[in-house]
Amino acid sequence: MSTPKNAQAADVAGRREAEQEMPAVMRADVNLLGTLLGQVLRETNSPGLFEDVERLRLATIDAYTDPTTEAFERAVAVVESFSTKRANEVARAFTCYFHLVNLAEEHHRVRSLRFRDEEANFPKKRGAVAEAFANLSNEIGEDKALERLQALRFHPVFTAHPTEARRRAVSTAIRRISVLLDDIEAVSSGGTEHTRITNKLIEEIDTLWRTAPLRSEKPTPEAEVRAVMAVFDDTLFTAVPNMYSRINNTIQGETSGRVKPVVTPFLRLGSWVGGDRDGNPFVTAKVTRTAASIASEHVLIGLERVALRVGRSLTVDGETTPPTDEVQALWARLRNADEDAALDIVKRSPMEPHRHVMLLIARRISATKKRNADLAYTTPELLLADLRTVQESLIAGGAHRQAYGQLQHLIWQVETYGFHLTELECRQHSAVHRKVLAELESGEPLSEQAEEVLEVFRTISFIQERYGLQAAGRYIVSFTTSAQDLANVYTLARAAVGQHGTLPVLDVVPLFETFDDLQAAPEVMNEVLSEPQYAARLEETGRKVEVMLGYSDSSKDVGPVAATLALYEAQEKIATWAQNNNIELTLFHGRGGALGRGGGPANSAVLAQPPHSVDGRFKLTEQGEVIFARYGNSEIAIRHVDQVAGAILQASAPSNEERNSAAAQKFASVAQTMAQSSREHFYSLVKADGFAPWFATVTPMEEIGLLALGSRPARRGLSVESLEDLRAIPWVFAWSQARINLAGWFGLGTALETVGDLDLLQEAYREWPLFRTMIDNVAMSLAKTDDRIAHNYLSLGDRADLSGLVLDEMALTRAWVVRIVGGEELLANKPVLQRAVKLRSPYVDALSLLQLRALRALRSQDISVETDPEVQRLLLLSVSGVSAGLQNTG
Repeated sequence: MSTPKNAQAADVAGRREAEQEMPAVMRADVNLLGTLLGQVLRETNSPGLFEDVERLRLATIDAYTDPTTEAFERAVAVVESFSTKRANEVARAFTCYFHLVNLAEEHHRVRSLRFRDEEANFPKKRGAVAEAFANLSNEIGEDKALERLQALRFHPVFTAHPTEARRRAVSTAIRRISVLLDDIEAVSSGGTEHTRITNKLIEEIDTLWRTAPLRSEKPTPEAEVRAVMAVFDDTLFTAVPNMYSRINNTIQGETSGRVKPVVTPFLRLGSWVGGDRDGNPFVTAKVTRTAASIASEHVLIGLERVALRVGRSLTVDGETTPPTDEVQALWARLRNADEDAALDIVKRSPMEPHRHVMLLIARRISATKKRNADLAYTTPELLLADLRTVQESLIAGGAHRQAYGQLQHLIWQVETYGFHLTELECRQHSAVHRKVLAELESGEPLSEQAEEVLEVFRTISFIQERYGLQAAGRYIVSFTTSAQDLANVYTLARAAVGQHGTLPVLDVVPLFETFDDLQAAPEVMNEVLSEPQYAARLEETGRKVEVMLGYSDSSKDVGPVAATLALYEAQEKIATWAQNNNIELTLFHGRGGALGRGGGPANSAVLAQPPHSVDGRFKLTEQGEVIFARYGNSEIAIRHVDQVAGAILQASAPSNEERNSAAAQKFASVAQTMAQSSREHFYSLVKADGFAPWFATVTPMEEIGLLALGSRPARRGLSVESLEDLRAIPWVFAWSQARINLAGWFGLGTALETVGDLDLLQEAYREWPLFRTMIDNVAMSLAKTDDRIAHNYLSLGDRADLSGLVLDEMALTRAWVVRIVGGEELLANKPVLQRAVKLRSPYVDALSLLQLRALRALRSQDISVETDPEVQRLLLLSVSGVSAGLQNTG
């Protein structure tokens, strides 16, 4: 949305945008996309739309750079001058603009990553894992460092939590524009090819503008599964082996490609999509079975395609690279099982034995996908054995480059994904289990819900039998409060299959979510060791245990500061429990995208964990908009996984563990003071009389439930008179929409003020990783707030006492964070992030003002959501647009 009509407006816009200090190449991308969007808006059949968009754009830029009330009121007046229809069009235009700016920023990130890889003198060329391996080798020796590298595990778990506000059609349109942005960068300006690509860009931006930004109905769980599969197909399947290869090349140097790789696959993908039924009645046992089938189909298609490509390119002949006896024996087995295909392959390439074998292996993978029992592999281990036979034969024949090239990539893919792609995890609330057990004990006919709960266990058995034990088996128990909650799962599984049936293999994982549950976690884990079935499974796994920690509900329970400190303490105690009981612990972090749900840079969070709580293993949830932001582009996905994996490796270095341990002890009294004072202040807000309905009034919390984000309901059933049953996602989402982000920072200012010692707090910021991560995350959260807009939202509730609490705490927190970090403003120490926030803020302001207009109308006595669909649509469009602008909303 660039190219204002008159020179004076252009001068204002240019001067304001120059203050954003974007790199020149990124500025060029933003200007190009904005200019083309402006052209699209001029060409619409809505006269004056472009001019109205420009009026609001310039007004919000002025208001952003001019803190006076008058500048802000001028922007409000522009919004109020629009008809409802025009307001909807303007909201849609600004949302389009955000999608394009986000794309330009992503494009620049990829450009920077490529530059880093190509620039010989770039200081971070080694990559995070390779750098961590080098540092670890210096501390503990290369042999021990290599052991840790090969035991490394990073386990992201994709969830369908509803925070991705974009339709898939919108995401697809954005990807097409992304490809064209790459293309136009590669051609000379002014030439015919440049003109062709520019015209195609206009066409695609026009399509984006004309594509309905809101889903007409909630996605089904099956649609959510397929959306996640798109990330696998488009990026992860090929990105992961490329990442392993890059790391290996850096560590092995010139010998890479000629000797056995030192890197073993450390990424494991998990998924709750189609398995998480906590509060989602639409996720049934049938859906879970379908999810496993879809995932298996996708990975087998990918493996077949790669095996075919490797086979067709493996044209080394039998004279230069003679096959081993093992390969010849393998060929004989494959040929006897698939004679016609074998004859055809030999006829086309008679002297290429390794190629023969690989092409028949590809046919066996295809047969596995089609469930052809005569040819299908029954397990991925059998496929791996065949691939390694081919690899060892190539090595024996001197063809090391072929053995450790694309064939090694295929081996890595099978090791990473198997035939199941993602480890599908089921989750259910502990209270549901107790209810079903009570029904079983009553002897009465079971309810439909109870039958469904039991059917899940039969489904897990089916999935394990068809796709392997890795395909499913982790069962998470939400709101675990006792060891009995875990034992109940085994009891239900037995009831499901009967006394003589085969039990599914289950790893029951407790999820500790509330403040009280986090504090009780070590005792619960100690007790569960006495449960016979849990103890038996413990021995089968080599004493491996997984414990999940909930960031969302603990933060909503006691506030973000107390929750962060309670989570650290819980991890510390659970890690000690694991060491005392000779247990290999994996902590599973239930983090969201927003700071109120444990969001923020994952690598920083990993390095701030307590000693022995990582030990080379890290598991976390990835959800909604975060999945596509981190894994939707191959280069960014590689960078993200490399950074987190490098942090996991570095976290267990003696120096890092000693630093965290020493800091935790040194600042223990600070932590205690902060936890207590922040919790008390948080309670003074959320436990105030009438807080819940006030919260629902001053934010679009209830209306967010109308936005078709995901299949799961936004609340577990209670009214706005109670926050107890409100899910953490809409709690965080609503505050971010109101430009307050309260869930990420409330209570911190009071906590810092209570400590009161600036020198001590600055020392803590330098030496205490957990504190530094907290302060940096809050700085990012506060940078996305706006006092004047926040005041307008809060005034909707007619509670000056509660509004004052929020605004005073916001100002206090901001002041302390700036003093601790240093500089004149938030994010002064993070210029790239500061630039991104400043780039977006005036445009987010425009959408916030449009949303406020809709909310005021919906809160008035004569207009309701039901009676004015255009106002409702304006609200939902603005929610989608603000989500795109802020990026980490839930």
